[in-house]
Amino acid sequence: MQPAPTETARPSTHWLSKLHAVGPLLGLIVVCIGGTLLNRDFATLDNLMNVLTRTAFIGIIAVGMTFVIISGGIDLSVGSMAALIAGSMIVLMNKLASSGLAGITIVLLGIALALILGALFGVMHGLLITKGRIEPFIVTLGTLGIFRAVLTWLADGGALTLDNTLNDLYGPVYYASFLGVPVPIWVFLLMAAGGVIILNRTAFGRHVQAIGSNEQVARYAAIRVDRVKIITYALLGLCVGVATVLYVPRLGSATPTTGLLWELEAIASVVVGGTALKGGEGRMLGTVIGAILLSVISNILNLTSIISVYLNAAVQGAVIIVVAFLQRGRR
Repeated sequence: MQPAPTETARPSTHWLSKLHAVGPLLGLIVVCIGGTLLNRDFATLDNLMNVLTRTAFIGIIAVGMTFVIISGGIDLSVGSMAALIAGSMIVLMNKLASSGLAGITIVLLGIALALILGALFGVMHGLLITKGRIEPFIVTLGTLGIFRAVLTWLADGGALTLDNTLNDLYGPVYYASFLGVPVPIWVFLLMAAGGVIILNRTAFGRHVQAIGSNEQVARYAAIRVDRVKIITYALLGLCVGVATVLYVPRLGSATPTTGLLWELEAIASVVVGGTALKGGEGRMLGTVIGAILLSVISNILNLTSIISVYLNAAVQGAVIIVVAFLQRGRR
């Protein structure tokens, strides 16, 4: 009797799976070594903190995007959503500045508004996709235009600037450090840790992966597919809200270009981290590494001028295409 072919195939499949899992980390190590050789300033602690702080915004959004993509969805509106949330926060806080409320209360109300709006926008996407039976690409492409247009209308085509007094109170959310590490990095780490636990240690995480693998089978298995999808988009919206809360004190303003191409960076971080664009498989730690890897590449380009900094988005777009090509047929 001939041995079953699967017996001989298993070891190679196992090693390929391991290689795929550690691929993003190996890529990050290689890029960091290259950056150190190209520019000595790259390996300094200050530059490391700068890279991780700038990674935090996209990294937090990418955590939420991982759930959406694993479930078989996509969201193209996160950059425009962040812009509208930022503008709404600033409008509210500026209106309350003369109300007599304490400054810290106004800042907290602005933060609460950002989180609520993010979750509501996510729920809206989920409802349109599940109950309205509209493709995620179409829904989020439409809201991409709507969100940015509303922000442009609020700003009258210019910029919305936060009141100086409130900006001084709000500033530590971005500029302060704890144990020598900037606050945005701590928030990013907490959000990533939460994402790892939810995806790998809860029934919800298993349901997200099951839906992405085969939605019809998931329905037969009594998984509440529509509810799970709505929650994934709500989580992504909440992550956008958190990222915006950290971003607003950085510049103290919102313009029609705020959050431009954030969706590209978030999706690139997810796919570079090993999540299948077709859904059903993904790693939250891979997403974190992917976000850092893209930021490191951008930082190296800025330090070395190998190519123009204006081509950073082109590099990210090329990365998405290459990874999608390599993922052909993968489920």
